[in-house]
Amino acid sequence: MASRAPDHASVLDEIKKVRLVGLVRLRGHSLPHLESAAEAMAEQGSRIRGATVEALLRRAVSLLDAGTLRTAAEYTLGLTQGTRDWPASSRRARAASLYGVSVERFRKDHEKMVLGQVAEHVVHLVTTREEQGAGPGAPLDDTGEWGVVTHRTVRVLAGGRPVALTVHLHPVDLLRDVDVVVSPTNVHLALPEPYKSSVAASLRRAATVRGVTGDVIEDPLHDELRKWATRHGTSGRAVLPGTVVATGSGALVAQGVRRIHHAAIAVPRAGTNDYHVLPADVTRAVSRVFALLAEESGRHAPPLRSVCFPLLGSGRGGLPYHVSLGAVWAAVEAELARGASWDVHFVARTPEAAALVERIPAGIRPERARPTTG
Repeated sequence: MASRAPDHASVLDEIKKVRLVGLVRLRGHSLPHLESAAEAMAEQGSRIRGATVEALLRRAVSLLDAGTLRTAAEYTLGLTQGTRDWPASSRRARAASLYGVSVERFRKDHEKMVLGQVAEHVVHLVTTREEQGAGPGAPLDDTGEWGVVTHRTVRVLAGGRPVALTVHLHPVDLLRDVDVVVSPTNVHLALPEPYKSSVAASLRRAATVRGVTGDVIEDPLHDELRKWATRHGTSGRAVLPGTVVATGSGALVAQGVRRIHHAAIAVPRAGTNDYHVLPADVTRAVSRVFALLAEESGRHAPPLRSVCFPLLGSGRGGLPYHVSLGAVWAAVEAELARGASWDVHFVARTPEAAALVERIPAGIRPERARPTTG
């Protein structure tokens, strides 16, 4: 069978076309190499023109180093929540601001590097798929390969009864129809700037309410956390690790996300930009999330039923993925084992992290799983 792996130059040319026309205007544009790559990677039944190309690009971008490179790629291609219909010039300007350079310098230098990296990962994904001999819709293998699949259902036993978990492999701000999303934060309840690439920054950015010109009208997550701190007398000082604060979801309500639970687990390390996270504080915070969920559920119509956890503390908190998952799972399993009927989701940005969640029902405990650092 002839290879379906495209060459880098052809893929790069088509990615540049996507950048120019935008995701919402792909229909009617010829992208033969990207479409062929997407078809090779797509799950059976999901081959919708345009949608699979977008999923392929999201998958490739998710493999870039977290930080400025990945965030710039997301803005450049309109993959960041709320930017898919932005004109190419606006997306380019926002990406340029991440590097602190002029739009013209970004166009001539940084943009070529960013899109070139995306093209490399597209080619790598298809090549790896072929080498493994996996056809469209093939299941996740033990290397963590997901292709362009963005979510899976995992069935586990908790307290002797079967329950289902949903695992998402995509940026947290793309979640849809999950009532509560858990966001890690520091013990000062200080959110990162919205242009950064962390879970908390992504949720803050996606929740922001903007006017027709793109200007910020409301920053609800930041504002509600400040009000909570004032009301509870904690302004200017830290809360105890494991504290959870519930806020509204701002603009995310349009995606079916109704509440954000901010889990204060990160303790700043003096004299550095880093944080210290204890697994015990992660477990305590997850238990508190479920307690808050029970308190709030009946106050909403329909009642809150679903909750999504990232691997708390695995970013700048420094916890390896398997340690974070072990700490989260300890509280999740205890909650489900007692008969709770919550719809539990996990969201991950890398296939390695998602693979750890999928290995739970195989009897591989998170704390003994392959150590993968974030």
